[in-house]
Amino acid sequence: MTTILLVEDEPGLQEALIYNLQRQQYTVEAVGDGQAAVEAARRLHPNLDLIILDVMLPRLDGFEVCRILRQEMSIPIVMLTARDDEIDRVVGLEIGADDYVTKPFSMREFLARIKAHLRRERRLQADSAAADAAANEVLRFNNLTIDLTRREVALNNIPLALKPKEYELLLFLAQRRGQALSRERLLEYVWGWEFSGNTRTVDVHVRWLREKIEPDPSQPVRIVTVRGSGYRFEG
Repeated sequence: MTTILLVEDEPGLQEALIYNLQRQQYTVEAVGDGQAAVEAARRLHPNLDLIILDVMLPRLDGFEVCRILRQEMSIPIVMLTARDDEIDRVVGLEIGADDYVTKPFSMREFLARIKAHLRRERRLQADSAAADAAANEVLRFNNLTIDLTRREVALNNIPLALKPKEYELLLFLAQRRGQALSRERLLEYVWGWEFSGNTRTVDVHVRWLREKIEPDPSQPVRIVTVRGSGYRFEG
């Protein structure tokens, strides 16, 4: 059974989400404040598959909950907010959220996103198992290395502190070196969005990667922009 932790303090929305998630045959545990969310996630892990996390919560806000849990586990976190603020969205991504949904939202689209994240997580687990089978597989691009087994990236033999999505995005690009990849395709694979998402998410993560792997981030030579399309990894 797929287990979802729902963290929402608005009783009406919490009840509606529980009803619709259970209709999809998900097991749902719901709590209404940030501290309870941290305690529930720790108790349910590693059998927890996804967290739906409101931003505005009593005791601990959603950003702080996300920051704490992302240090302890890598399962998908979908944040909910009543504000459509670009700064809030970027902050959520920076601390490790996988998706950011603004209220009010279409329940059908919301459930589609949840399903997409769960499919993506299963695919990543399968990819990880395949990487373990191919022990010590390392991609090398001059002074940049990507260790698939250890899920580590190093520049000049110095490990880089990449967020999970930064690593997945870099690996997807690197494994398709020389191919122009659209933002939509990157969203679908790395974030699991199989419908029109916010391509700004891709641009933000590419900018973060460039700051870490490019000799001059303002003149990128490794991850180059393909005008009118997306990005291409040159190595």
